[in-house]
Parts: sequence; structure tokens; C-alpha cells
Amino acid sequence: MAGVSHEAIFQLKALMDQVDEPLKRSFQNVHQGYKVETLERFLKARDGSVTRAHKMLLDCLKWRLENGIDDILSKPIVPINFYRGVRDSQLIGVSGYTREGLPVFAIGVGLSSFDKASIQYYVQSHIQINEYRDRVLLPAATKKTGRYVGKCVKILDMSGLKLSALNQIKLLTALSTIDDLNYPEKTTTYYIVNVPYVFSACWKVVKPLLHERTRLKVQVLQGSGRDELLKIMDYSSLPHFCRKEGTRASRRVGNTSEDCFSLDHPFHQQLYNYMKKQSGICAPTRPLKHLEMPVADIKKAEFCRTIESELKRIQSQDELTRLYDIHISD
Repeated sequence: MAGVSHEAIFQLKALMDQVDEPLKRSFQNVHQGYKVETLERFLKARDGSVTRAHKMLLDCLKWRLENGIDDILSKPIVPINFYRGVRDSQLIGVSGYTREGLPVFAIGVGLSSFDKASIQYYVQSHIQINEYRDRVLLPAATKKTGRYVGKCVKILDMSGLKLSALNQIKLLTALSTIDDLNYPEKTTTYYIVNVPYVFSACWKVVKPLLHERTRLKVQVLQGSGRDELLKIMDYSSLPHFCRKEGTRASRRVGNTSEDCFSLDHPFHQQLYNYMKKQSGICAPTRPLKHLEMPVADIKKAEFCRTIESELKRIQSQDELTRLYDIHISD
């Protein structure tokens, strides 16, 4: 296995065989029968260090137990109209699969407002989608392709990105930290499309701060990225915001069954019905009020401060430009 030695995997497996039974049960939900591949992911996330990967995995399992993550798919967000608001303001969905069978996750970074519910609901929804991916989508893809599928690709739509996105940095950092610490190495490539000037300016500053492993996964595509993405997936799997070039490429489509962000899209219908079935009830249940928010590490905090500083600099430049860009009509 590239990047991780068999000896390191063997050592980590031996350490995990010694953990308490509750942790073992939670670990089963994490590896879904593919223990070696899961150990490899955590080792890669810690540069092959068995000691650090062991600590990371133990911390992950403890977080799962303390926050009821193993049962989170039995706690749908209700009522349905409230959940629709969450979906309309936290834009994420699955548009299809690559030709290799990897799920294609579409994320509307620029147009996500996160203003229809408290942070707790957005965190809960984010984790539920992660768990559904790992427990349902990826095992189904593995069965369909006849080989192990343990990762996905993500297409990030930056259209509509404004300087006001600065207000969401803390929430986005929390979600990113959850993924980094508990769902490492689950994405092969991040495709960034419909890039506005604001992102382009920030990217020049942010790119050098990224870990090389992460930086190599990021591809900023021209326009909607349609032509490049069609090299790895069929047209039917393209997110709606990648199907056309031009200013209308990223607008929400009228047919909600084609809009992978919509609650009416097949992916979200299947996810929500799955959670309702798991809950065994249709009556309202309480959200995970005590879900522990992760603490970003020093590097991630520095990363966010850099983005914040750059956005403020751009905002100042834009305000100055508007001040001098005054034309007097004849």
C-alpha cells in the first residue's frame, strides 16, 4: 500500500485489538468490515506514525461514544419543513458517481447561507451525511463495482461567494475540523469551479499554508469545469452547476429532482427516509444538543486568521476602488 508500510498497519491493528469493547463496537461502524483500509487512512493522516495514528483513532472513537455518533442516523432533524430550511441553506448533495464508482459530492460553498437554523443543526446534518456516506453509499458502491470503494470526490461551487462569507469561517472551520479528525482521507480530489475574484485572491495566499498532501488534492478548474469533469464522469453525474458555462451555470434549477442540493432530490429523499426508518418513529425528536464542537489545531487557527485577513484586505481594496470609480455624466 503506497505511503504506508504493512508493518505499520500490523502494529496499529495489534494496538486496536486491545481497546475496550465499546470502542471496538464503534470501530466496526467506522471500518464497515474493511479494517486494514481504515487503519491505512489514519496512518496516512499522521504521516505513517503508528503512535500518532493510534492516538488519533482512539480520540475519534471516544468522540463518537461521547456524542452518540453511532446512533446519529436514527435522529432525523424534524419537522420536515424545518429540515428543508437546513437543506436550503447548507448546500450539499450527491449528483452521481464517477466512472470508477466513487460518489460525487457537490457543495455550494458560495451560496450556503447557514441562516435557517442554529449551528448545532448544521453540525448534526453534516455528520449525518458523513455517516450515511460511510455506512450506506460506500458499501453499496463497493458491492456494485466488485472492489473496495472507500472515498469520494467533491466538487465545490464557488459561485456567489462574497466577502460576507467571512461570517461563516468559524462554522466552516468546525465542520472541516470534524472531518480532519474523524473522517480522514475520505476524499480523493477537491474540484473547485465557478471561481470568482474573491476566491482567486485568497487562494494565492492560502495555498502555501496547506499541507502538501491536501494541496495535491485540490484542482481549480476553469469556468464550470464541465469539460474536465466529463473526463471522469458521465454528463448525468455532473452537478447542475457544472452542466452549463456562463453566468447561469450555477443558478438553482427549477426541477428540484435535478438540483442535488434540494431535499426533493433522490439522494436527500433516500437519506431522510433511511433516518426515519432507523428512528422507528415519525414524531419529532430532540436534536443532539450536547454534541461536542471540535477545537481547531494551531495550524488551522492560523489558516483561518490568514483567510480573514486576506478577505478584509480585499474588502478594503474594493471599497477604495468604488470610491474612485465615480464617473460624472456629461
